Amino acid sequence: MNELLSRAAPLRMRPRVLVPADPRRPHQAPEGTEAVVVGGGIAGISAAVVLAERGVAVTLVEAAPTLGGRLGAWPHTLPDGTEQVVEHGFHAFFRHYYTWRAVLRRIDPQLSFLQPVGGYPVISREWPDEDLTSLPGSPPLNLLALFARSPSLGLRDLLGSNQGLAAQLLAYDRDRTTARFDRMPAAEFLTSLGMSDRAQAMLFEAFARSFFADPGALSAAELIAMFHYYFLGNPEGIAFDSPDTDHLTCIWAPFAEYLQARGAQVLVNSRVSAIAPVDRHLWQVEVDAAPSLRTRHLVLATDPGALRAIVAGSPDMSVAAPKLARRAAAIAVAPPFAVTRLWLDRDVRPERATFNAVSREATLDSVTIYSRLERPSAEWAARTGGSVVELHSYACDAPDADTATARMRAELGALWPETVAAQVVHLQQRMEATAPTWPPGGAGTRPCVTGDARGIRIAGDHVDSPFLTGLMERASVTGVLAANDILDEVGAGPEEIRGIPQRGLLARR
Repeated sequence: MNELLSRAAPLRMRPRVLVPADPRRPHQAPEGTEAVVVGGGIAGISAAVVLAERGVAVTLVEAAPTLGGRLGAWPHTLPDGTEQVVEHGFHAFFRHYYTWRAVLRRIDPQLSFLQPVGGYPVISREWPDEDLTSLPGSPPLNLLALFARSPSLGLRDLLGSNQGLAAQLLAYDRDRTTARFDRMPAAEFLTSLGMSDRAQAMLFEAFARSFFADPGALSAAELIAMFHYYFLGNPEGIAFDSPDTDHLTCIWAPFAEYLQARGAQVLVNSRVSAIAPVDRHLWQVEVDAAPSLRTRHLVLATDPGALRAIVAGSPDMSVAAPKLARRAAAIAVAPPFAVTRLWLDRDVRPERATFNAVSREATLDSVTIYSRLERPSAEWAARTGGSVVELHSYACDAPDADTATARMRAELGALWPETVAAQVVHLQQRMEATAPTWPPGGAGTRPCVTGDARGIRIAGDHVDSPFLTGLMERASVTGVLAANDILDEVGAGPEEIRGIPQRGLLARR
């Protein structure tokens, strides 16, 4: 059976092999094969790991001082002189991220650094919490359980909803869903469902904003796709894990060692400014403050804005690859996201969940109690009697990080009154626009892994993947696909890729 056509169903909810290994082809690349990977985030690391394992001489080039991209982490000195590693913000490692988890097993075969977070509440100052924990993994059982358990959904919502439109959440099909809903804003789709304002706010809007966009600026087709990927078509349910220590310690330092042990060269603080074609199907990669590189196999695994900047600064490449140049220039970058970590002089109430999605606040989208999540923060809290709390705004309209922090802290005080009197011992804040977005009408305009530029592959969570994936998993899958394309060109077999059922329960045959 073609796994791309398989549907989600209660008795068939299992991971699917989307790209099988091919034992008839050599596992190792021919001696002398080399590649340059630009970008040391999830996509670049996934590509580099697969290639280095197959004997490819990999040069990994990263602009930042540390690896990781939006999952990156770096040392930070606290006022008391102690050092603590901080990162861009909380990330959920969902259990159906099969490709990313397979890559992570290279540095920890048992994934022992991951631990269950222990709940997924959506909180609001208007309504009681909505707990999305422990729902069944199979449709329609998960949807029925949601209606049975949810305080935000009632019989009136079920009977009064636009049932034909709601059925589209169970009928995801890449081509049909895109054709019908890509140009519709997600906000319009949610309003048209006809459910109560409470159900929209607590169950759908908070989910939509986690993709770095206001529902009015997100394609309804992407919302339906992600609802299938994370909820209705996912054999693992919506449970997720998180590292028990900082990302630098448990992920990025081990990956650097893993790659170097396999002969890869890892260059940090090395920004690529331009690329250009040269003779014999080679590409020259210009690196600031370092010698240029020449390669036959180039993987551009940067964030979307960096890809756009590299292509804009590469006029010769635009001539050689006009389609890629057009798509890179048109890449949509999400509004800035803001992350503020607060070291408070007291703990929050014990019943607060470790991670909390937030609904209907102007700025605040999530709250994470880091002192209950990871060891370094827990040790600081135990030593001082305080707590470490992180605030996140996914599509932030504040003019700067200070304003975003002030707004988020005020909104946190309305949700958790015990934080109003808490003194901020220290804070660390960031605001940047490096995430992709999926606006209405954007289908077919994004770069694909391969295109009209021979030797260039594109990877990242902004790339149009042939398989349904999301967020970290989209980055990892496109990285492995980029590596597979190089392996195919040199005659080696592909790396296996697994995924969820690619079509919904009610998708037409």
